Amino acid sequence: MSFEMKGKVKKIFDQQDFPSGFYKRDFVITTEDQYPQDVKFTAVKERTEQIARLGEGDEVLVKFDIRGREYNGNFYVDLNAWRIESGGGQPAAPAESVSAAPLPDVPPMPASSGDDEDDLPF
Repeated sequence: MSFEMKGKVKKIFDQQDFPSGFYKRDFVITTEDQYPQDVKFTAVKERTEQIARLGEGDEVLVKFDIRGREYNGNFYVDLNAWRIESGGGQPAAPAESVSAAPLPDVPPMPASSGDDEDDLPF
């Protein structure tokens, strides 16, 4: 299940690198509700690049999943951010541009003989 939350970036933490090659980066946004909340999100691996383009005070829309786990009898919940859009609805990290090759010229279909409206066999 996917969720989203809108707010302003309050704090961006440094990236954490682990010996296994795993890396993550946390950030906090302040919601714009009647009673604002500070909510911490985690971006993992390639998703950390989206945070690098943000600054404190930027308005963002964060799309995230909720992850839970147990460790040594304690239970933990993470808000795993998988997409971070700037206030204007644009992704914080623009996707790589893809240039499409021009389409080839296609000759027009031959006109029907007029016997049948369509040439379906049924």
